[in-house]
This record gives sequence, structure tokens and C-alpha cells, in this order.
Amino acid sequence: QVQLAESGGGLVQAGGSLRLSCAASGRTFSSYPMGWFRQAPGKEREFVAAIGSSGRVYYADSVKGRFTISRDNAKNTVYLQMNSLKPEDTAVYYCATDPRTTITSPSYANWGQGTQVTVST
Repeated sequence: QVQLAESGGGLVQAGGSLRLSCAASGRTFSSYPMGWFRQAPGKEREFVAAIGSSGRVYYADSVKGRFTISRDNAKNTVYLQMNSLKPEDTAVYYCATDPRTTITSPSYANWGQGTQVTVST
């Protein structure tokens, strides 16, 4: 069973930056796609970004050009660099691995506990 632990969330002003990290343990990290999702109060969990085992990346239109996903297989860690943050980016951010359907669908088998990101005006 894989364990995922997010870190790096916090409070930032609009226009600022944060980098989220997700450390994985429990199995071979490099073989699996990794995704970032977010959930704001009263809203459904939505796709943010994902990276395949080959390094191919995928982004939601709302974050394209502002967020960058990357992975360091030697450290079993996936990152989400978030720049030009907006108040609408406020949410709990979750990392996930082992997608059961498409890489952009929140149907992953394993999830972290989430980290809060709050963007103030």
C-alpha cells in the first residue's frame, strides 16, 4: 500500500507563489502517474495537473501557464509549483497516484491527506 504526504500549503497574497510537495512511500514511485487535485468548500474535487511515468504532463485550463508539475523519482516526490496565484485557487490540494480511469479523472486509488492553500486579495 502506497502512502502519500503533501506539504507546502499556506496563506499567500494574490500574485504570489507556493510550491507543494508530495512524498510517496510504500512502492516503486517511478512506475506510476501522479496527479494533483483540489477541492474548494462546497465544490467537487477537480483536476489540477498530472504527470505520467514517462514525464508527460497534463494541466487543467484554469492553471495552464501558471502551475508546473514535476517529479523527482530519486526522492519519490512530486511537486506543484504554483505562480501568479489567484483567490479562486483557494482550496485543499491533494496528490494522488494509481489512476483507475483517465489521468485527469479523480478516480485514483491512493490519496494524500491534503494541504490547504489560501490566496488572499
